[in-house]
Amino acid sequence: ADTPTQSAQSNASLVTSQLATWKLNVKPRAFAQSLDNQLVFVLGEDSKVHIYAAADGVEKGSVPVAKETVAIDIAPRGEMLFLVDSNKNYTALDISFAQDIDTTGSPFIGRKDAPVTLVVFSDFQCPFCSKVQPLLDEVLEKNPDKLKIVFKHLPLQMHKQARPAAIAAIAAHEQGKFWQMHDALFAVSKKLNKETIQQAAKDIGLDMDKFNKDLTSSAVEEKLKKDMVDAGKAGVGGTPTLYINGRQVKGRGTDIIQNMIDQELSSQ
Repeated sequence: ADTPTQSAQSNASLVTSQLATWKLNVKPRAFAQSLDNQLVFVLGEDSKVHIYAAADGVEKGSVPVAKETVAIDIAPRGEMLFLVDSNKNYTALDISFAQDIDTTGSPFIGRKDAPVTLVVFSDFQCPFCSKVQPLLDEVLEKNPDKLKIVFKHLPLQMHKQARPAAIAAIAAHEQGKFWQMHDALFAVSKKLNKETIQQAAKDIGLDMDKFNKDLTSSAVEEKLKKDMVDAGKAGVGGTPTLYINGRQVKGRGTDIIQNMIDQELSSQ
């Protein structure tokens, strides 16, 4: 006799739908997909792992692997590739794609035409963001002629005062005083509100009539929106997130950042 579980399975209706179809350019040996459904990894018989965008099948790149590789797996966001070969060896590879981040019009410090650009996506109410700034200052001091640091806004929804602070910083940028406002806002990041933001604007000597007008300006709002869209395109999930010439920084030490800067300089 059937068990209840077997009976339930036999009566269930199976519904399938085709989500995407695209042609592979290699004979596959194994597949894996990132948990965010953004990337598909295909181990080919050409001893390479081919990386495809799941949405349209466009190949983003490939990684040569040992011919003995028989299985693959990946970390949730596709940033780590795991290989298993027929000799039972296990290998973990770091995977990252350089992002094309538009920094046009964004505030920056450092040399305008520096060969290395460090982009930081930040939130004025984020406690970790305020702590990363001294690190960035140290790195810039070590690379005064080689580095430019660009600020991009990403106010997180969980921080209720982050968006008003970002708008205020952009309004200050309209008067050429972004970095003064940047420092003033981080100085009061634990008690951000309308009053402390207004006081910060006064303390750095802004034209308050223009400042308050710009707080409700559609142009200022559009600049914030652009930064947030750029963050989404780059796959930024939190703050602070740093990129060096489009490569995400996976760590917070000055040695990690300096090593990436040196790599970029040596490749030019």
